Amino acid sequence: MLESLSIRNIVLIDRLDLSFEEGLCVLTGETGAGKSILLDSLALALGARVDTGLLRSGEETGSVTAEFNVPEDHPVYQFLEEIELESGEPLILRRGIRADGKSRASINDQSVSVALLRNVGEALVEIHGQNAERGLLDAKSHRRLLDQFGRLVKDTGKVSRLFSLMKESQERLAAAIDEIEKARVDEEYLTHVVEELRELAPEPGEEEALSSQRSSLMHAEKIAEALSDAGKALTDNGGVDGKIRTATRAVERVLDKASGKLDPVLEGLERAAIELSEAENIINSVSQDLEMDPSGLERVEERLFSLRAAARKHKCEVESLPALLQQFEDKLKAVEDGETHLKQLRLEAKEARETYISTASILSEKRQQAGAKMDKSVLKELGPLKLGAARFQTCITQLAEPNWGPEGTDKVEFLIATNPGSNAGPLLKIASGGELSRFMLALKVVLAQSGSAPTLIFDEVDRGVGGATADAVGERLLRLASDLQVLVVTHSPQVAASGQAHWNIRKLNSGQSTTTSVDRLNAEERTEEIARMLSGANITQEARAAALSLIQG
Repeated sequence: MLESLSIRNIVLIDRLDLSFEEGLCVLTGETGAGKSILLDSLALALGARVDTGLLRSGEETGSVTAEFNVPEDHPVYQFLEEIELESGEPLILRRGIRADGKSRASINDQSVSVALLRNVGEALVEIHGQNAERGLLDAKSHRRLLDQFGRLVKDTGKVSRLFSLMKESQERLAAAIDEIEKARVDEEYLTHVVEELRELAPEPGEEEALSSQRSSLMHAEKIAEALSDAGKALTDNGGVDGKIRTATRAVERVLDKASGKLDPVLEGLERAAIELSEAENIINSVSQDLEMDPSGLERVEERLFSLRAAARKHKCEVESLPALLQQFEDKLKAVEDGETHLKQLRLEAKEARETYISTASILSEKRQQAGAKMDKSVLKELGPLKLGAARFQTCITQLAEPNWGPEGTDKVEFLIATNPGSNAGPLLKIASGGELSRFMLALKVVLAQSGSAPTLIFDEVDRGVGGATADAVGERLLRLASDLQVLVVTHSPQVAASGQAHWNIRKLNSGQSTTTSVDRLNAEERTEEIARMLSGANITQEARAAALSLIQG
């Protein structure tokens, strides 16, 4: 419920702090006193669009703070998971506005988006006014209200999940069909490219290896000449190997006389002989390779240039050719195996659609049952509200498949007929202002037990009615307030007398400024206010007696 409302610098209100109570809370006052300012201020705290005209003249900033006491299991906490607010905490919704049109929204002093504030606000308060564009007047909400009444939220959630699965399967099928159709157009080209690249058989890292090999082959003549010179240097004039052997024999002749001092010399000469032999072997091997493959440069260049030509043709790097071949092979295989894949996707899409339709049909049947029950319940409320001749009808029709959605296959609309024999039509087109308010009230009484917002606000729900009808409106509001907190702005003394708490809104003019004040009335003040509503500015004893009679019921 709404526990308190604090307003700073909004229109005619400079500073106002109100505490509210459970049950039926009545707000009265003369026309122009500022009742609409209270509702506009509360709407601001609930996430309504900022209007800089709401800011008090001469002020740079204004704010509205609304505090709510909400049960721990209320679904509003689902919206608050993103700011990690603990269930059961009081909710303090605050909206600050500035003269430049900017605003700041917060919940329990944590900054939030206006969208989140609005979602939370809609879950906490429903405001119904003469020109409301929501609730009963918005046919888009009728399906939600019916599901709420029939306690079908879980059923709707299941249908929503199945709808998502159906759409996903249809999108996968459509994408596969599109891809295969495109591939079929290019099938001949794909076949040619795959054959060409398979014949080329590019390998990862091949370009770098060929480039290195080509560089070596291009310098083969110089390499061969250098190797030849190296070989001659090692073998001419008896060769280095012979000199090492000669030195080794010389050292060996005196080895036993050197007391081990020549051992390192002998070891070094042996190592030199081994290294020399390995160097000669390598020179011979490389020289033989150069001699065995005189046309190697031509073959390497031919291969390298073929790879680079293919890369230019396909506008990629040589290194990407193996991956490109795999990509074209996959596309070609998709064409060849496409029908098998499409068959599986078609089956999945068909099964998803049938499951959705089946579950949506069950939901539709439940809606038909809930609609019939709602019609009866609303009709029971219309008689006491002096609408006994009216008819209320929940019209449920099947949508064409393109209009199916997460909520199912039904279109739900509340229709009314206010006169016997007349055709039922949309609420907004058929009902007058006073009738619409009473239809709205009747429906809210019916929905009260089905999870409505914990606070309902009616702005002049009694407009256009009086006498016994106004009594009935007050009685129905009081009944509604047994389960919910109801705030009603009223000009009707009968409705005001039904209230369990009463506030009076007045405009005060100090000569220099005009402000709006709101006062909680005690029993005596309440009688006086209702007497004023009965008789006008000149309150008579008869009016006071009548007011007391209304209050006492």
